[in-house]
Amino acid sequence: MFFNRLQKVYKHKSKQAQRQGITCYRVYDHDLPEFPFCIELYDQYVYLAEYLRRHGMTDEAHEAWLEESIAVICSILPVNNENIFIKQRKRKANRLDQYEKTDTQANFFAVKEQGLQFLVNMSDYLDTGLFLDHRITRQMVRTQSAGKKVLNLFAYTGSFSVYAAAGEARSVTTVDLSKTYLAWAEQNFAQNQIQNNGQFHFIHADVKQYLKSIPPNCFDLIIIDPPTFSNSKRMKDILDIQRDHVELLNDCLAATTAGGKIYFSTNFTRFVMDAPAINATSIKDITRQTTPFDFEGKLKRWCYLMEK
Repeated sequence: MFFNRLQKVYKHKSKQAQRQGITCYRVYDHDLPEFPFCIELYDQYVYLAEYLRRHGMTDEAHEAWLEESIAVICSILPVNNENIFIKQRKRKANRLDQYEKTDTQANFFAVKEQGLQFLVNMSDYLDTGLFLDHRITRQMVRTQSAGKKVLNLFAYTGSFSVYAAAGEARSVTTVDLSKTYLAWAEQNFAQNQIQNNGQFHFIHADVKQYLKSIPPNCFDLIIIDPPTFSNSKRMKDILDIQRDHVELLNDCLAATTAGGKIYFSTNFTRFVMDAPAINATSIKDITRQTTPFDFEGKLKRWCYLMEK
């Protein structure tokens, strides 16, 4: 059953990926209840996440079942067994989990996306360092960044920042609470041989506090992709995206020049936008427009474009 389903979806998605020149994409996402996997292909490597469930198997039986499943994956996908990295995750894990280090193997390697390169780590964190579901959104940012002052908030490993720089942004400011991910973002710039002559800034800060500290009307384009919830000790206050999105977005709008744009994304599936309370000229739901082929019908995030 798993063999037949994986073979079918891989045949379909690999053709689409080849047409688009994409080598990193999601192949399978819990298509069959009996096989609760997320399978992503990164060039010659596979990220295999097993969603935790009550499977009723003993540890030995589960291990045997997993080995059989991996054998099926190797028989269909162009990957060797040693290039499969396995993770276990909760079904409703949010992007706060990306900050929890799970190993120290430091398996970094570069992958290509739309002419750019990004370092991914398949072993040490719950996520790889590149959110594949924002592939289209990143390209939209690149096409709109020329001559603009760009701000990337909750920047993670800075992929949006790299796209903005590649789109000839006048300046790019990358803000995150993690020094590890800011360093990773700088490595992504170096991986693409992007020279920093003082126009690219990497700022270690609590985003909520940072937005209160900057002058108004200083950025032309802002990207903000916050976690659903965060109570990190490094933050001055707890972040709850449903509760706090109005304040966060109005602070972003205050920092945006007239006519400027904000890309806001959240993976809180029950998110409800309080549009009347947000000081934007327009708010557009661009979730479907920014959904890549490999996430159709499976996307668990929202995306909005706002204009001041």
